[in-house]
Amino acid sequence: MPNEKAYFLTLEPTFQQLLGTDASIVLLLEYDAYPFAHEAGVFFADTHELFITSNRFTRQDEPYIQISKVSLGDGSKKVSREEIPSLDIPLGNGGINYRDGILFCSQGSMTKPSGLYWMSRKAPYSSKLLISDFYGRQFNSVNDVVVHSDGSIWFTDPIYGYEQGYRPKPDLPCQVYRFDPKNKSIRAIADGFGRPNGISFSPDEEIVYITDTDWIHGDGTTDGMRPSSIYAFDVTHYSGQPFLTNRRLFAMAADGIPDGIKCDMEGNVYSGCGDGINVWSPGGVLLGIIKIEGGAANFCFGKEGALYILNEHKLWKAQLSKSVRGALLEI
Repeated sequence: MPNEKAYFLTLEPTFQQLLGTDASIVLLLEYDAYPFAHEAGVFFADTHELFITSNRFTRQDEPYIQISKVSLGDGSKKVSREEIPSLDIPLGNGGINYRDGILFCSQGSMTKPSGLYWMSRKAPYSSKLLISDFYGRQFNSVNDVVVHSDGSIWFTDPIYGYEQGYRPKPDLPCQVYRFDPKNKSIRAIADGFGRPNGISFSPDEEIVYITDTDWIHGDGTTDGMRPSSIYAFDVTHYSGQPFLTNRRLFAMAADGIPDGIKCDMEGNVYSGCGDGINVWSPGGVLLGIIKIEGGAANFCFGKEGALYILNEHKLWKAQLSKSVRGALLEI
């Protein structure tokens, strides 16, 4: 009889190959005071640490998001969590490993712009703003980010901040951008979304996956006629620059929205949805679900098939086959 709160649901035989013979799901941390485990999920193999952002909660009568560092232990040490002292990263959200630190998306506030911030991963912690506008027009509320092997930074920018009352009226459409830190150039690389959210490259970087979470708006209203989908694009080049072509529907979430999204080295696509982590083949077939009660906004791969799942008040570890490698770190 499976654990009712967390278990594996196999829909295709291939999923069993990903699970291996010793798959397991364990609860690592639980904290009730606020939803500490919501977004980012940035793993560092050398220190066995994980950086995460909370969901929005109220602190001193203001909306607040807490960045935490989770020390995952090594069997001899217990899993523990440290709250990172308040930094000038207004309402952090998605994140990724970058230049021996973390590149965080900042959703911004009424007085501080949304943008991309670099944060050191060791105390004393410091942060630096990389970009906060498109040629003078402030971003809406930057949500998720991925870094290409050429050094460029790709990120999504929906309007959840305005809908939830902590950002001014948008001055830009809901789009996806490419920022080149070498020459500080910024391009709008994709549009046509209700609310672009998660973003990930395939292992060979020939495909980019972008989720559209328009099914739910910032005020909490949902509509089954709006997208709750993952779109795939081919990355092609013209005049020395990448373009996204051949937009196609890759998959639709059956439960909730596909939020954070990542690939393994075999090209399988993982996304945090309303029922946990959904896993699709490169051809868009739903292989199985890592069922987590309450779903998951985001997650990340650790070493050798470890998957760390952010479940608001809980942090879970799903152990897949040790042959499974996340495409971001290839470990």
